[in-house]
Amino acid sequence: MIPASPTPFRGVYAATLVPFLEDGTLDVARFTQHLWDCTRAEGIVGILCNGHAGENHLLTREEKRRVVELAADTIGKDRIIVSGILSEDLDEACLHARDAIAAGADALLVFPPFSWAVSQDHDAIIAHHAAICEAVDAPIMLYQSSVGSGGMAYSLPILESLLRLPGIVAIKEGSWETNAYDKHRRLAARVAPHVDVMASGDEHLLPCFAIGTTGSLVSLAAILPVSLAKLWRAMENDDLPAARRIHDAIQPLANLIYGRAPSGRATLRLKACLVMQGKWPSCRTRKASDIIAPEEWQELSAALHDAMALEGP
Repeated sequence: MIPASPTPFRGVYAATLVPFLEDGTLDVARFTQHLWDCTRAEGIVGILCNGHAGENHLLTREEKRRVVELAADTIGKDRIIVSGILSEDLDEACLHARDAIAAGADALLVFPPFSWAVSQDHDAIIAHHAAICEAVDAPIMLYQSSVGSGGMAYSLPILESLLRLPGIVAIKEGSWETNAYDKHRRLAARVAPHVDVMASGDEHLLPCFAIGTTGSLVSLAAILPVSLAKLWRAMENDDLPAARRIHDAIQPLANLIYGRAPSGRATLRLKACLVMQGKWPSCRTRKASDIIAPEEWQELSAALHDAMALEGP
């Protein structure tokens, strides 16, 4: 549900995870509960499903559509449903975009295909997004990737061209570096002031929020929704002391989840936190290589325990 508001997309979105049964299929009951858990806090305005944390690149077309359907049926009346679109093939990307809207998504987040990390091709990147914008009549969000992700991180000229496309309403800004974030925020304010720039680097939330943001789409909110909503409200109210207290509680956990090598196991670590919280029986992902050493499990557990003090009963 997109609210009737001059700024309908402002706020914090939880980037959801996907629970699997022992046979590797989607655990529908547990995913439904996960959706409720993620959006229970005041200030969580919606979810991002089929994102990186949601293992988009490892799900089938039908699974992606089913994830959106479940989200729309469960929380769609009160929360905004954003679905990620990630595909190397443009025709397939447009097909997945149509699927998501038909299944109940309110907006789409277009991820850069992983092959773009090798190099940037301005015309190809613009054409990819333009085709998706034309394929669906729906709000589109951009994804600004980490400064360390090569061609997946759009240059300023590419980002400016993307901001000028019709239908663009927001950027999930995940540069993972505050100066780059500030440059992109200033660019958007100049060429597309109607586009929300949402600070979404989970390890850099406080400084980016302090610079200025209109929201955030983060997987950390999938395990700490109350804390992330409180951080957002504190910064909206210019209450820096309160924001610092929240930051102090959650930052060690964020560093362990996202900053530890290999960084590709962030989804596994997030799922492990849900196991530690007693919400999921397993942290299995679709990658056979995903394992957590006992010592890492202990460190995660200790950091989660400290962060959970803000979550309440």
